[in-house]
Amino acid sequence: MIRRAALIFLALVILVVFTSGAIAFSQPKWIIMFLENRSPKVLYSIETSDQVVALTIDDGPNPQTTPLILDVLRENGARATFFLISTNVQGNESLVQRIVDEGHEIANHLTSEKPSILLSAVDFEAELVEAHEVLSQFSPVRWFRPGSGWYNSAMLATLEKYEYQCALGSIYPFDDKVPSSKFASRYVLWRVKPGAIIVLHDNGLRGERTAETLRSILPELKEQGFRITTLSELVEGEEPGD
Repeated sequence: MIRRAALIFLALVILVVFTSGAIAFSQPKWIIMFLENRSPKVLYSIETSDQVVALTIDDGPNPQTTPLILDVLRENGARATFFLISTNVQGNESLVQRIVDEGHEIANHLTSEKPSILLSAVDFEAELVEAHEVLSQFSPVRWFRPGSGWYNSAMLATLEKYEYQCALGSIYPFDDKVPSSKFASRYVLWRVKPGAIIVLHDNGLRGERTAETLRSILPELKEQGFRITTLSELVEGEEPGD
C-alpha cells in the first residue's frame, strides 16, 4: 500500500512538471542554450572552474517566511540575491534592511506577481521605475528578473536604458509548481555545477518549502566544496570581503 502511494505521488509529480510546460526537466541544457542564443544579454549561468554558485530567491519580502530563509542562510554562511516585489516592501522595510545588512543582494522583480511579458512597453517601464525607486532606497540595484521568466526585445531595451541586466537561471526545481522540498532539494543537487544560478521562491508555503530546501542542500553543497553567493559576486568573481 505504501509502495503504491509512493508510485502515485511520483506519477503526480511527473504529470505536474510536464503539464506546466516544464520540458526543461528532461532537456534543460538545450532549452537554456536556445534562450542564451536568442539573447546574450540575459544571464543564465557563467563558465567557471571555481566551485561557486549563485542562489536567487524570488517574490519576497514576506514577514513570516523571509526571516526563516535568512536564518538558514546565516547558519550556513551563504549569501543570496533576493528578487523583491516592491509592493511587498511596505511594512517590511526592516526586513529588507536585514537582507542588505546580512550581506545579501536585492534585485528588481517589479511591483506585483504577474507575467512581466504581458505588460505593454509603457507599463513595463513604469513598473520597473516604480519598483526601482522603492528598492534603491536600501541598496544599489542592478539585476532584474521578469515574472514567469519570459522576456522580449522591448523589455531588454528598457532594461538597458536603466542600466539593468536581466538574470534568469540554470537550476529551476519547479518549487512554485511541485509542492515538495524533497523534490526541489534532489533536483538542485542533481543539476548543480560551477557557475550555476539556482532559482527558488519566497512567500507563503513556497517560502516555507524554500527554507526547508536550503536546510537540506546548503550543508551538502558546502561539503562538495561549493561557495553559495550573490549574482554580482558570481559574475565579478569576488569573495565576501574583497
